[in-house]
Amino acid sequence: MVYLYLSLFLLSFTLTYFIKNYAIKKSLVAEVNDRSSHTTPTPHGGGIAIALTWFSGISYLHYIEGINESLYYSLMIGIVISVVSYIDDLIELSPKIRLLTQSCVAILGLYFLGGFCEVDFLYVNIENQIFTNIFAYFMIVWFINLYNFLDGIDGYAGSEMLFLSIAGFILFGDSLFVVLGVSVFGFLLWNWHKAKIFMGDVGSTLFGYNVAIFTIYYSNQESTNFWIWIILFGVFWFDATLTLFRRFRNREKLSQAHKKHAYQRLVQSGFSHSAVVIFSIFLNLILFVLVYVISNVLLAFFISIVILYLSIKLIDKKKGFS
Repeated sequence: MVYLYLSLFLLSFTLTYFIKNYAIKKSLVAEVNDRSSHTTPTPHGGGIAIALTWFSGISYLHYIEGINESLYYSLMIGIVISVVSYIDDLIELSPKIRLLTQSCVAILGLYFLGGFCEVDFLYVNIENQIFTNIFAYFMIVWFINLYNFLDGIDGYAGSEMLFLSIAGFILFGDSLFVVLGVSVFGFLLWNWHKAKIFMGDVGSTLFGYNVAIFTIYYSNQESTNFWIWIILFGVFWFDATLTLFRRFRNREKLSQAHKKHAYQRLVQSGFSHSAVVIFSIFLNLILFVLVYVISNVLLAFFISIVILYLSIKLIDKKKGFS
């Protein structure tokens, strides 16, 4: 298996290099706009390398029976979101088409997983399949979008997925997390500050979809695993959700582009992209320790919320939310 992982890493690294050169040649670059945190036009579409490596890797695992079949097929549905997102990177599809695509992959992903069995809210288990699957549908769509929102500075989205891959492997021991990790790492070496290439929506939407599928699949095995994934993914979902709520409270137009996420405000306050990514890695390590050390996941969840909230308040002092 070591040779498989090394091969996948080299595939991701090499594909990213060629995609970068092709994007430069064809002028497929992310231009600087009001929402950008970068200052120069940069090639995008590097997420294609991640996607091709990832789907190739889990297909091999499926061939050698190294991955659960229902999980494999649900993850392969991610091809749809990747293809449509890449088209969106090129020609900017309408929000209706994007939402329709996200809805379809959410429904298909749930179908192959056999649905969402139960939701463990505090000490109340909800097993009504209508409620649990509606909840899971909206969670998948939200995770897809919030990961896309949080892909805005060099190395940020990639390092989060690398962290989740490592944490997932340590906690659950499944080889698919190593496949995902090496797929991301090969790209990340080109994406660290200063980025030579961006992943684009083709990568960020796939990441969000994967996290949602992992959350549902492992929750179906053990209901408390839901909270484990929510804690591990806390840096991203907490920032995105709180920012959305704050903008709603301020009566802002939610569809309008902005630069109010915590990581964006840190950059505006003078932090380098690398410093912000290192700060997020530090928070992630704390969240992992909570999950790993505290056996009561609900207690770990409440502590994680306090830590994340205090982190946001610290960022507010650096650059206020306005």
